Amino acid sequence: MKEENHLKISKSIFLIPVVYIVAIWFIYWVEIQFDINFNKYGIFPRTFVGFRGVFFTHFIHSNVGHLFNNSVPLFVLLSSLFYFYKDVGYKVLLIGGFFTGLLTWCIARESYHIGASGIVYLLFSFVFFSGIIKRHFRLVALSLIIIFLYGSMIWYVLPIKDGISWEGHLSGFIVGFLFAIAFRNKGIIREEHQFIETEFDTLFDEHGNFNPPEIEQEVGNEKVE
Repeated sequence: MKEENHLKISKSIFLIPVVYIVAIWFIYWVEIQFDINFNKYGIFPRTFVGFRGVFFTHFIHSNVGHLFNNSVPLFVLLSSLFYFYKDVGYKVLLIGGFFTGLLTWCIARESYHIGASGIVYLLFSFVFFSGIIKRHFRLVALSLIIIFLYGSMIWYVLPIKDGISWEGHLSGFIVGFLFAIAFRNKGIIREEHQFIETEFDTLFDEHGNFNPPEIEQEVGNEKVE
């Protein structure tokens, strides 16, 4: 797709991030307002009941700090996704979110895992690696900005802090990387330079030496080379 047609402002660029963030804050408000705890709807690994968390976990948070820490990067990364990668944005968010939850369900510790952090790491990984893989100057610049803003997140794919679902972070990071590879030929792609031979190029031989064609002149009935 041509870059000028791809990089256009549309409603979804900001609509999806706003709707998602409003939804997770509303769900938390419902918990507080009606004294309900939705944690049991999070992922509980390798159990049938806990599998429902694959679909619900990305909307459930433990406290305001947890919500705020996810809301800001969610807005930045989702906006980046739907601006630069609008062709695959919904696939990355929906299908990638499912596989992030599924992988967490497979590998995580036996505890309830909640929060949109898996989506944050999914988006972070996808946006960063897509720019590097595609080698398009705009996307590489976006990758550098993302790593500058959120590069420190990489440490939290490791079990370095109690109370954090590093397995969910790692799952999102892995899925984002795999999706970056799978969609490397979608959306904005760096155009390879196509060499077009001109008349000037015919003045050189295959070794690059100047070798213009010989000009024939007619003198009387004789040809002089």
